[in-house]
Amino acid sequence: MRSRILVIEDEEKLRRVIELQLKGAGYEVAQAGTAEDGARLADTADVILTDLRLPGMNGLQFLAKLREQNLYTPVIVMTAYGTVETAVEAMKAGAADFLEKPFSLEHLLARVAKALEIRSLRDENRKLREELGARYEFDNLVGHSPSMQEIFATVDRVAPTRATVLLAGESGVGKDMIARAIHHHSPRASKPFVKINCTAIPENLMESELFGYEKGAFTGANTSKPGKFEQADTGTVFLDEIGDVPASVQVKLLRVLQEREFERLGSNRTRQIDVRVIAATNVDLRAALEQGNFREDLYYRLNVVPINVPPLREHKEDIPFLAEYFVKKLAKDLDSGVTSISDDAIRRLMQYHWPGNVRELQNVIERSIVLCSCETLEIDDIKLDTAPRARTQSSELSLPDGMTLEEYEQAIIRDALKRANGNKSQTARLLGLTRNALRYRLTQMGIES
Repeated sequence: MRSRILVIEDEEKLRRVIELQLKGAGYEVAQAGTAEDGARLADTADVILTDLRLPGMNGLQFLAKLREQNLYTPVIVMTAYGTVETAVEAMKAGAADFLEKPFSLEHLLARVAKALEIRSLRDENRKLREELGARYEFDNLVGHSPSMQEIFATVDRVAPTRATVLLAGESGVGKDMIARAIHHHSPRASKPFVKINCTAIPENLMESELFGYEKGAFTGANTSKPGKFEQADTGTVFLDEIGDVPASVQVKLLRVLQEREFERLGSNRTRQIDVRVIAATNVDLRAALEQGNFREDLYYRLNVVPINVPPLREHKEDIPFLAEYFVKKLAKDLDSGVTSISDDAIRRLMQYHWPGNVRELQNVIERSIVLCSCETLEIDDIKLDTAPRARTQSSELSLPDGMTLEEYEQAIIRDALKRANGNKSQTARLLGLTRNALRYRLTQMGIES
């Protein structure tokens, strides 16, 4: 495709000569006798060649007009001998180069070629910035460390596909945000995104919640109801805490992933489904495999694209960026006058170990903004949870007198059951176990699960 040159010159004969020279060199040429006419053609040109002295709007005013229109097309100004100072002024105003009249054909073509090279470099630079922005800048995701940049790059590569993704990492590291970024950067962005917290659904209701039920399927089923997967048809399902899914439901999940089909509870009709599955876990699923609490075939179906999200303590260099992001976002949400955070406050945040990860950092910033009466969060405004642990070093390193390891474990489980009033999901959370892992231990203890 030939480059297009716009020539703005009020002397018709000179304008015609320049046009013929440029066309002879293989360029397309548009021409105008005034800057006003040239401004209307400016967005169609690759390079603009303009005289400084023009009737009406002059060359300097024309350059200012281009900036108002957010046009940064390279401009070569033409000036008569003895007015070089004006040409220099034009270059300060944004012109790419100048030609002193009279000029030779070779001189003209050399200046145009140079201006086209400048445009090419600008376009390439803009394209690279757009590509980098699309690759690494995701809504609500902040991270400049190598580990987080690697995750963002993986999200960028996997988002356009329908590949199943397994997110692993501690609670609070941002798995939910990453799952949403994958969805919103995919072709399914305008379709439903349905999050399913597997820990929050009672085991006896999980199948009906996920796959729906027909009228009369069980006592109280007065109408038919679609499940979460049907609600997410053509979109994305996010299975949070996938390790808590009971074995009976794992089989049905495997079928959805393999065959893209299922039946509602109480129905023999097979339904087709088109969903992209993203799963997340904060426990080691390989350990659950070894204990027999998680199906191996389901694990490998989920683990197509694994993304391990590191805890905040392993990429503390991101804390300043996260803190500034949360200050701006939360101050706006809370209608607060806080506008910034001091370097001393940042240093205090950097010294903390963040057991609750990014979620805890967000909560600390929010609490600090609510309690702060100034425009800047200072070190004294940062309130961290620094309460000492109840367990002592000796209790961590040895068993209570007269108890075996198995007896001590069972005592801990019974105590957790008592504190949770017998709620096994809550007990599992207190112990840091999956529901299946707790069920296995309760069976070993002879306690009905």
